[in-house]
Amino acid sequence: MSLFLIILPVLIVFSIGFIGQKCIGFDIKSISTAALYLMSPFLAFRTFYTTPLTKDYLYIAIFAILLTVVLFLITWAMSAIFKASRSEFSAMILGAVFMNSGNYGAPVVLFALGAAGFDIAVIIMVLHSLLMNSLGIFFASIGGSQKATIQQSIQKVLRMPLIYAALAGITLEFYHIPIPKTVMDGVSLVAEASIPTVMLVLGMQLAAISAKKVDYRLVSVVSIIRIVLSPILAAVILTFMPLSSLIKTVLIIQSAMPAAANTTMIALQFDTEPDLVSFTTFVTTIISIVSIPVVLYFLGI
Repeated sequence: MSLFLIILPVLIVFSIGFIGQKCIGFDIKSISTAALYLMSPFLAFRTFYTTPLTKDYLYIAIFAILLTVVLFLITWAMSAIFKASRSEFSAMILGAVFMNSGNYGAPVVLFALGAAGFDIAVIIMVLHSLLMNSLGIFFASIGGSQKATIQQSIQKVLRMPLIYAALAGITLEFYHIPIPKTVMDGVSLVAEASIPTVMLVLGMQLAAISAKKVDYRLVSVVSIIRIVLSPILAAVILTFMPLSSLIKTVLIIQSAMPAAANTTMIALQFDTEPDLVSFTTFVTTIISIVSIPVVLYFLGI
């Protein structure tokens, strides 16, 4: 019961967003854009500015890339076994490889491990945003009716203020450049609004998903990869990395998250089986209500 209570505050906020969307019908894209381009950069800046730069950053980046590659290879193999079409393969990649480390993972880590774990979760969130907005867009364009070149994918990444905010925080921290307290107070106000906003957005996005005719075999396969295999693979990879137990715990929790809600928007943008991607997001999010407490239990939380 205590493990469920860890994610209960997160589920409550998701539910508020879900009910609000059903009853009122907000413009999800506008709110999501505000969270991504206005609030999250301040959260990233504060985290990187207040967290000393260490070699752990490098190991976290290596871990994220390794896990992405392994998940991609497994998904590719399963798509071949199930004879998925090109567009279905791209949709499977979006659902299986990219986890919801921002809207869902960071809040769970905050409630489970506190501020120390949350700072690590934000670092991972930035890395996953980079991967999803580069590799995710690339694979979506391969299988979709709307094509995107590598140059367009790079431009999409370069337009993310999250990157520049993180780089600014790293630079100022590295050179020990002080920032007036009043300025940091303002930064913190916006930063602290980021997480509850993205949590509400996820609830709204789930409310907008409807059950469509999809290949339930593929949904099942992707769900197993995302919910079951991902945290197991993460734990295996981390056994070979010289990271603290706290960082390893955060990385495993993040790896156990359901499919990223933003992949639905990417699938819609490139017409890459959006029904399959959105339904996978919904199913994995529902399953995570049970699976995440199980992961927390095995991690000794």
